[in-house]
This record gives sequence, structure tokens and C-alpha cells, in this order.
Amino acid sequence: MYGIFSYGIASPRVGLKHGQFILDLEIVSLLGYFNGLGIDPAVFAQPVLNDFIALGKPVHQRIRQRLRELLSAESNSFEGIHDQVFIEESRAQLHLPIRIGNYTDFYAGIHHAENVGRMFRPNGDPLLPNYKHLPVAYHGRASSIIVSGTPIRRPYGQYLDIDNKPVFGPSQTLDFELELGLVIGKSNSLGEPVRIDEAEEYIFGITLFNDWSARDIQRWEYQPLGPFLGKNFASSLSAWVLPIEDLEPFRLEGPEQEPIPLPYLQHARPSYFDIQLDVMLTIPGQEPVVISQSNARFLYWSFAQMITHHTAGGCNLQVGDVLATGTISGNTPGSYGSLLELSWNGTRPLHLENGDTRTFLNDGDTVTLRGRAFSRGIRVDLGEVAGTIQPAIYPPVSRIPD
Repeated sequence: MYGIFSYGIASPRVGLKHGQFILDLEIVSLLGYFNGLGIDPAVFAQPVLNDFIALGKPVHQRIRQRLRELLSAESNSFEGIHDQVFIEESRAQLHLPIRIGNYTDFYAGIHHAENVGRMFRPNGDPLLPNYKHLPVAYHGRASSIIVSGTPIRRPYGQYLDIDNKPVFGPSQTLDFELELGLVIGKSNSLGEPVRIDEAEEYIFGITLFNDWSARDIQRWEYQPLGPFLGKNFASSLSAWVLPIEDLEPFRLEGPEQEPIPLPYLQHARPSYFDIQLDVMLTIPGQEPVVISQSNARFLYWSFAQMITHHTAGGCNLQVGDVLATGTISGNTPGSYGSLLELSWNGTRPLHLENGDTRTFLNDGDTVTLRGRAFSRGIRVDLGEVAGTIQPAIYPPVSRIPD
């Protein structure tokens, strides 16, 4: 996995996660290990991955192969210089790995969509009429996407009180959302859609993503235009991005899509991935507790379908854009990807192993998302994305004139 790290007085630069260490790719390049690949070492000295991503998949593949050779069990390539090129991750500071120009949040997890529909539209079809025809999404706020470990300030906003009257205050129903993020690695020109058989070529990598949600604020404000303050206060992104090529061993067939999507959204090959996803909740003074276990295979719409539909009208994706999947819930209560579902909108408190209960998040709670995939002796790790809830700070309010 690639990320951006710094240590000591050194400036942020590109690193490769290798177990408990980070391989400093700028030093590796300066020492000549990438000679012959046509790569300027300066690309690894940047504070974001964008320039590296923009080199394109052919270059990434050459680097990937060289790194495999250097890091193989039989290689002694770094003998005698281990401490020059490897930094213990615990000693490093991790940074937001990409400069994000645009962010789109999809609603591709069908079990989450059905659960929400059952809660708020109990007498009708839980899915809206368009859900199984197109990947539903909205354009989000890129500036408040933050790296894992950054504290989450409880947001203020408007919501309805117990008397159904609007009030302004700190959210009372703060929640997490278990998602994956697609990091775009290739741009298309404005007005030129991306065909579905080419869509995965536009993905550089996959990362864990927590799209924090203030449910009470969101519920009051989202009609008719969708989320606003209930979503734009923070979204947490993992410090590490896994190249999509590393997921090839975990490719699988997706769910049966009925009705069959329109031709521009039809796959020619399996386009889903078997990625195990865990959610852990840590209460102050307590050990972490796993509260949900889900899997990326529960997505209804694939990564390729998301990209194809996103560009179908001519939208131009750019290197470093992030497309989030939306909440990935399974089909059983223990696999739900949000507290909204786990507590069924607060009506069924979640009972933790240590005796505590939760409906939504309290100040001081830490949520950690983790991801991994393993099959036939092959394993990859997506790392984690974590955030701790901090108390709200009352915002300044202008004094009303006398």
C-alpha cells in the first residue's frame, strides 16, 4: 500500500507500507534501485500521491514488479542499509495521501438502502424506484476529508426536537458509515464518457473510508436536495491506498441484478471483490469491541458501474478524485455498517460485551474500520481508518441588535 509519511525533520514523502515498516521510496529511488524504469526520484518527494498516480498504470506495474523483487524473501537488496530505507510506522507521522479535488458519495450498498427504507418508509417499498436502475450518488465536500486518526468534532446544526420543532445545537445522533473509497488514477476528457469495459483502468487504488453522519441534522435538511451539514463536517480516509491490482485474486461475481441494467451498465466479467470489513468501537477506558463484520461483496453496484454512470453524462474525472461506495451493510444485524441500523434508529440499543450500550456515538468514543482479503494463501491488508469523537464547541453567534 502507498501513502504519505514524515519523520523527524524530514518532509512528507511517498512510502510503501511493508509490515510494521514504511519503505522510503524517495531514498530507494535516489540509491538507484529504480534505475532503468524512467522515473524521476522527485516524484517520491511530493507531499501527496497525485504526481505518482499520474505516471499511469504501465509505470506503476514496473515499479510494482521491481518492489516485489527487492522485498522478496530471497532478496538481500537492502542488506546493510535497512535503517536508511525502512522507518518503523510507529515512529512516523501519516498524512492525507492524496490531494482531493472532487468527492462523490454513492449509495451502492443495497442492504443499507433497504434498512433505511424500512425505517422511514415502513408501509411502502424500502427501495426508491430508481435504485435498481442506476447507481445513486451525490457530490460531497472534499475539503473536510481528513486522514485517519484526526479527531472528529461533534457538529452543530438544525434538527427537530421532541416537539417536532427546529432547534440549533450539537447533533444528538452522531454515527459512522462503513465505506470503501475509490481513488481515481486517470482523467477522462470533459464530454467523453468512460465505457464499462474500461472503467477499472480509471481506478488507482482502494482505501477505507468513514463518512461520519449526523443523522438528526441530515434527516431535517436532506429534502429535497440531499445531505448538507449532516455530512460535510468530516469524512475520514485511511492513510494507505491499496493498488486495485492487488485485489485481483479476490475478484468474484456480484449479486444478480434484477431488472437487468441498461446496456451501458452491463459487465463483461466479474467485477466485485471479496474484502472482509470490520468495525470496532472503543469506549474510553475499555478494550476495543467488534460491533460489525461486513464484506464488499454486499455492494449492489460495482466499482466499474459507479465510474461508468458517473461519467455517462460527460463528467470529467480527475487524478486524486475520491468516489465512496456508501455504507456497506450485510444481510444480517451483525453485519450492518452504521449505528443507525445496528440500533434500528435508536429503538434497539446495541449491547456491548463490556456491559455498555450505544444507540449513537458518545463523546470520547473511537470508531476504527479495518479491511483485509485472503484467499488460497494470499492475503492483503487495507489497514485501518479511525477517529475519536470530541465534544462540540458552541459556534460564535452574532449579537442581535437592541
